[in-house]
Formats: sequence, structure tokens, C-alpha cells
Amino acid sequence: MQKKLVSILIPFKNTEVFIADCIESIIKQTYTFWEVIMVDDNSTDKSFDIVSAYVEKDSRIILLKNTGNGIIDALQLAFSKSYGEFITRMDSDDLMRPNKLEVLVNNLSKYGKKHVATGLVKYFSDEGISSGYQKYERWLNNLTKSGSNYSEIYKECVIPSPCWMIHRDDFLLCNAFNPHRYPEDYDLTFRFYKHQFKCIPCDLILHDWRDYSYRTSRTHEHYAQNYFLDIKLHYFLEIDYNPNKTLVVWGAGFKGKQVAKTFIKKNIPFEWICDNYKKIGKTIYGEILKPFQYLEELENTQSVVTVANENAQKDIKNYMNKLHLKPFEDFIFMC
Repeated sequence: MQKKLVSILIPFKNTEVFIADCIESIIKQTYTFWEVIMVDDNSTDKSFDIVSAYVEKDSRIILLKNTGNGIIDALQLAFSKSYGEFITRMDSDDLMRPNKLEVLVNNLSKYGKKHVATGLVKYFSDEGISSGYQKYERWLNNLTKSGSNYSEIYKECVIPSPCWMIHRDDFLLCNAFNPHRYPEDYDLTFRFYKHQFKCIPCDLILHDWRDYSYRTSRTHEHYAQNYFLDIKLHYFLEIDYNPNKTLVVWGAGFKGKQVAKTFIKKNIPFEWICDNYKKIGKTIYGEILKPFQYLEELENTQSVVTVANENAQKDIKNYMNKLHLKPFEDFIFMC
């Protein structure tokens, strides 16, 4: 069978400490028919020079300067210069396991178009991994093992940004990196979901995900929680919101209030419930908070649950099951 070219898109900025290790991990791949398009997003360190040295030694590596500003512009430029039938992305501070491309290519070739190949990830850090990132890693990998990533898409990004592969035609179909919406990886995941591209189950660790204190996702404003909530609401209203149902907001904490404010701004009617006796009966933004049992008095509902506590979520799921309500169709967790 003829091998298919894989285009690896890598934006980078000031990662001189890590970028050589990243490139070496690509060069050591068991699948060798690839091109890597690396776009320097206005680095002020020696990153560009390090990549330039690799370009001299390996013709599969292409180096460009970002003609815009920021990671989305860099990704758009990289994709515009790519030729691969398969498209994937990589972070310049991470590492590929030697079989990463081979596994992703084989899975994508086996399942065909309208699929996204992905794999398990492993966080690593010289400073140690926080319990929060360990929890996210377990949660994400459990979804990937069964290919059920979209089942919890309104909680967090369910496809790791540097560990996916897709057919070029499918990537174009979902508008590639063109929307200028942050966080760009979460936005892309929602567009995979919108176009019903199925996630291929995988139980192999393919990507080593580096964590450190000044990593972009930790420090840049575009990765703050309010951006995540904006994306969730944008795609909920576009994809899963059913105007023929009675919309219900569950929870009156920070996220519950933000969700409520968005619905009010868009003139979308809703009921508001919670289980905090201190808030029940109070009026917030002109809406009266009712006890959660009020849900039983309503018919044909669609609830947006903003309660983040895991034990509370289990109780809510049990309560929804008791009422014979179905995930996504009748309720989603947006937390």
C-alpha cells in the first residue's frame, strides 16, 4: 500500500530549551513519510536558529516566519504551505513517542474519512505534575480509550491539541484553523463534533505532554476560563440547544450566573434552579431561583448543569436517571 504524506504543523515561540528534543522525537518516528512545517511566531530567543540548523540537515523540515501574530495565524500559515493527505499538529515543547505517527496513520487508514485518530497522553515536568493535571490526564485518556470523547465535551477540551490526526478533506470541511476563536484547540474539537467525525478508540500512550510554569496555556489570557465558557455556550446554542424544550439552568455559582447572563442577553427564556437553600427564592438578574425539585414540575426540559463538584454531579446524574432524562438530549454538564 502506498504511504500517505503526513503534514505536521508546529507553531513555536521562545521554546529554545525544548525545541531540539521535539524535532528529534519527530525524526525518530517509525513512520518516515512526513513533512513538518514550523512557523516562528516572533520568537526573541534562539528557537529560529535551532530549527534552521535542522532544516539544513533534513529537507522534510520547512521553516517559516509568522506573517501575522499569534498561534492561530501561525497555524493558518503552516496549513496553507502543507501538502499532506493527513494533517496533524504538534507543540514545540512536547515529545512524540516513536510509534506515534505510525499508530495514528494506521488507525486513520483503517477507519477512513469522517474519523479523528488520537491517542493517550502523558504529562511530564521537571517540577512535578499537579494533581489537577493528573486528574485531567486520567479523565482525557479514559475517554480516548473508548472513543467516547464527545460525551463530555462541554466540560473540558476532550481531544488533546497536539495528539490528533485527520484526513485533509475532513479538515477543510470543518474550516481548518480559519475561525479566529480561542482557545483554538477547543474550538477545533467542537467543529470535529459538529461535523460528527468519530473519534477512533486508542489505548496506547503516543504523546508526552510537557508542563511548566510559563507554558502558554497557563499564562495567556486566551486560555482563561471565561474563554472556555464562551466557546461552550457558542457551540451549545449552535449544535445542541433545542428551542422546543424548556431550558433550565442548574446552579447559581460563577458559571451558572455567566450562563444565565448569556441567555438573558440573547433573549433566550429559561428556568433557574439550584440546591443552595441560601439562594433559593432570591432574584438574580430578574430571575427567581427555584429548588431543584422544581424540575419535576416542568415538562420537556433541557438542563444546563453548571455544578462542578464531582460528588454533586453523581447525585445529579442519579436524579436525572430517576426522572428518565437522557444525557445531551435532556441535560448536559457545562462545568
